Amino acid sequence: GSHDSFSYWVDEKSPVGPDQATAIKRLARISLVRKIIKKWSVTQNLTFKEQLEGGIRYFDLRVSSKPGEIGQEIYFIHGLFGIKVWDGLKEMNTFLEQHPKEVIFLDFNHFYAMDDSHHHFLINRIHSAFESKLCCVECVEYVTLLYMWEKKHQVLIFYHHPLYQEYPFLWPGNKMPAPWANTTNVHKLLQFLETTLEERSRYGTFHVSQAILTPRVKTIARHLVRGLKNTLVHR
Repeated sequence: GSHDSFSYWVDEKSPVGPDQATAIKRLARISLVRKIIKKWSVTQNLTFKEQLEGGIRYFDLRVSSKPGEIGQEIYFIHGLFGIKVWDGLKEMNTFLEQHPKEVIFLDFNHFYAMDDSHHHFLINRIHSAFESKLCCVECVEYVTLLYMWEKKHQVLIFYHHPLYQEYPFLWPGNKMPAPWANTTNVHKLLQFLETTLEERSRYGTFHVSQAILTPRVKTIARHLVRGLKNTLVHR
């Protein structure tokens, strides 16, 4: 799996996203500040197609409308706006068409500036992109690769919003728990991963291990220009 899977490209010319604090939004009117935000927002250097070709099968997705924009278009977001969700879904579907035995997990776990009409718009986009490839909610233990191949399913969608109940192809977010260490310390991260692996539910859910370090405000303040990759990733 990959973290903030879509953030190989973010638009530093667009306004800062609604996932950011008001103070950051004010500061980000300065273009240099948006450049710094980009250094801390980009967590990938591979497109969806390249990630899929590299073996990534679980995608961590955060999405948002663009406040003030006419229509209900939804974009990926991490500090700054990324590509349209629709473009990302089409790219994934092209890969699945070419590889009919591959299965992917799409985890929509953060939503910003979205009311119910935005959600319905996004869910319809998801259905339009994958159609019969979508696996409806089932007992987790039944969902083997053989089961998926027999049904010709290739996509499991996890949707962390109550509207999942209205659509049989949306799995509830609690079927994909993803405990988060929220630390900049490698030793603490490893301890957390060991503990949560031992404590995870034996049955009834999938499970994500977030093997990532997370910058704090002071981390960013001390290493503004270095960015996420040089400050934490190599560690």
